[in-house]
Amino acid sequence: MLRSMTGFGQAAAVVDDGTIHMEVRTLNSKFLDLGLRIPSILAEKEAEIRAMIQDQLERGKISVSIEYERNVQEKISPRFNEVRFTAYYAELKKLADRVMAPYDNLFELALRAPDVGVDAVEKASPDVLEKFSGAFLSALGQCNEFRDKEGAVLAEKLESYVRTVEERLDEVIKLDPLRVTKIRTKIKKNVTEFFGDEGFDANRLEQEILYYIEKLDIHEERVRLKAHASHFLEAMRGPRPHGKKLGFIAQEMGREINTIGSKANDAAMQKEVIMMKEELEKIKEQLNNVL
Repeated sequence: MLRSMTGFGQAAAVVDDGTIHMEVRTLNSKFLDLGLRIPSILAEKEAEIRAMIQDQLERGKISVSIEYERNVQEKISPRFNEVRFTAYYAELKKLADRVMAPYDNLFELALRAPDVGVDAVEKASPDVLEKFSGAFLSALGQCNEFRDKEGAVLAEKLESYVRTVEERLDEVIKLDPLRVTKIRTKIKKNVTEFFGDEGFDANRLEQEILYYIEKLDIHEERVRLKAHASHFLEAMRGPRPHGKKLGFIAQEMGREINTIGSKANDAAMQKEVIMMKEELEKIKEQLNNVL
């Protein structure tokens, strides 16, 4: 079955001191384009979280937001490296004395110096990680369920477009014998009007007509286009088809349609070719959102 790249999922994990909220949004993209926002308590698990997302969602423009809402106000207890602070402050005072500058801002400058402030590293407990992982997989699963529903709608549209291509191709097949007769009659008429009834070799003319008609023959293109259309529908219904594969088949369909158009030399057949091209453009547009 088809799977769209547009999806949405959300979940929450209740832990001892708060709740972890998760939201997943996806849009179409040729590659994996991941935007991830996580709280500091899960920072050390970022690589694992990214791996889970890639494994479950594969590709697309993916936006994941994870927030940690605590039940009580978090106490701020900053820590500082006193040795470094003192060293920086002493050096700044020396520089100030050399140029006879005031000491007014030296304290703030030393406090902001590199490696003076030491952030406490907060780590999630095994229980919190377990609850988060379960909830996050649920959010990713919801997103894929959403994608599957969207994919079912896309599948109906794509099948409709391919069926229309097949219907137009059937009309081309009906028109083909009439087209050949028209071409043969037109060539003979033009030659006769130019040379007269006795001014040309009839056998040679027939040979030239056959050669010309062979150049305009579309039998192989008709057969290949019909095969590509059937292959497209078969791949679409198979287990986990991918948009890229369907895109390749659509390209092959386009080649055959274009060749039929270039060989048509018939207004009625050209009309059918234009209609097939219109349906093919619809197919390509929808495939941009197929995983």
